[in-house]
Amino acid sequence: MSIASPQQPQTIADMLDALGDIPPERVLMNPPPGTATEQDAIQCEARQNRLCELVDGTLVEKAVGYHESIIAGAILALLRAFVIPRNLGCVSGSDGMMRLFPGLIRMPDVAFASWSRFPGGRLPVEPAPSIAPDLAIEVLSVSNTDREMQRKRREYFAAGVSLVWIIDPRQRIALVYTSPDEFTEYGASDSLTGGEVLPGFTLSLSELFAELDRQADGLKP
Repeated sequence: MSIASPQQPQTIADMLDALGDIPPERVLMNPPPGTATEQDAIQCEARQNRLCELVDGTLVEKAVGYHESIIAGAILALLRAFVIPRNLGCVSGSDGMMRLFPGLIRMPDVAFASWSRFPGGRLPVEPAPSIAPDLAIEVLSVSNTDREMQRKRREYFAAGVSLVWIIDPRQRIALVYTSPDEFTEYGASDSLTGGEVLPGFTLSLSELFAELDRQADGLKP
């Protein structure tokens, strides 16, 4: 199955539109857009020190930031603390490549994949394995656009993802999607649960977003 753009872009504007109106500075020109391969995406970090997804034959740099990485790191640590002792599967971070479909590589900021997602219940050896996680989590950065995230959600659910969390550090809210367009919004005083994907797991958003308010001892608020 493929859900690539329905027609070949004729202009740079067409290409950016198909990618979700992302800023042009996130699109790599080497290799030329439309010609990049999975191997190019795998080697991108080593060659250019950039984390890139592969979309429509184009290398697209992941939108990252310091605050976003703090939030993603906190979620990853909490998920690991729940998943690993129970041996439920694997938790990956923002550089964890996943081949959702041939020619489409995404890198969720945090993801949980149960053992049932892995052939034979073992970790794959490929740097970009053909798996879809049970839970995909994206922490919004300034350069993420609404249409970019709409496309990502569509791809995630088409690939078999069960649950998608969109975390917005600036608004301090979380959107929990059970389909590309169906979601529940949670505020900073709420908690998220793992639902049927991770029964028993809870995440306090007040504690999560408090990571952004931490400071050295002795400093005045």
